[in-house]
Amino acid sequence: MTTPTLGQIIDGVALSAKLRADVATRALALRTRGATPGLAVILVGEDPASAVYVRNKVKACADTGIHSVFEKYEATLPEADLLARIAALNADPTVHGILVQMPLPKHINPHKVIEAISTAKDVDGYATLSAGELMTGQPGFRPCTPYGCMKLIESTGLDLRGKHAVVIGRSNTVGKPMALLLLQANATVTVCHSATADIGHHTRQADVIVAAVGKRNVLTADMVKPGAVVIDVGMNRNAEGKLCGDVDFAGVQRVASHITPVPGGVGPMTITMLMKNTLNALKFKLGLM
Repeated sequence: MTTPTLGQIIDGVALSAKLRADVATRALALRTRGATPGLAVILVGEDPASAVYVRNKVKACADTGIHSVFEKYEATLPEADLLARIAALNADPTVHGILVQMPLPKHINPHKVIEAISTAKDVDGYATLSAGELMTGQPGFRPCTPYGCMKLIESTGLDLRGKHAVVIGRSNTVGKPMALLLLQANATVTVCHSATADIGHHTRQADVIVAAVGKRNVLTADMVKPGAVVIDVGMNRNAEGKLCGDVDFAGVQRVASHITPVPGGVGPMTITMLMKNTLNALKFKLGLM
């Protein structure tokens, strides 16, 4: 009996390490010129997942030679105080990127916080102006997760020009910018979401599928065209409490040509692209980009 060929796993950990090494080399070159890239990370409250994410970001800064400023505040921090601190960091010449970890306590308006960050330091790429720059094809910061997804697709050797890409999910942080980045790469893009009548109808035609809705098994093997590249952005827990994505990995791997695992796929890339954006923020400031 012939063993079915499994799709190649796209190793986000290995690609991330390679890209971080490049960031470290470029950061060192800037430091020899007397310019050190700096990232300020703000955590408000005691959300355990946020604490882990922040710790990983601060560690990535240390690993790549980026100066980090980590500030932690109680969940009771007034919104006005947070906005005042952001204003001070906007004016700090040693800080080139500012990240406020989400989610925030309910009394703080996240949109107001994001918009308070200087566009020149919006390394998360979430602000309205950054979104506009992406939409119009202007230089600027790209949201880290979709930016990382593009690097993962690129690593497969697939030329996106003329290919059909389907994005499952329409969030402002992943789905929408993902679609725009794929369009910039000359793919033909379909966006599916909770109101899409038959997602499988679209995904079965796709050369590339990006699943980003936060729902287990939203993409199964019968919904995938043989040979497609599948990127799984989801972060969920199965019945046993094990981390899993939006894609039925075991089933889809039997159909896809390439597939990202969870964990070890998109996750490491998100933080790596944050480092790259922070480095670029300094290069923009110095007129090197």
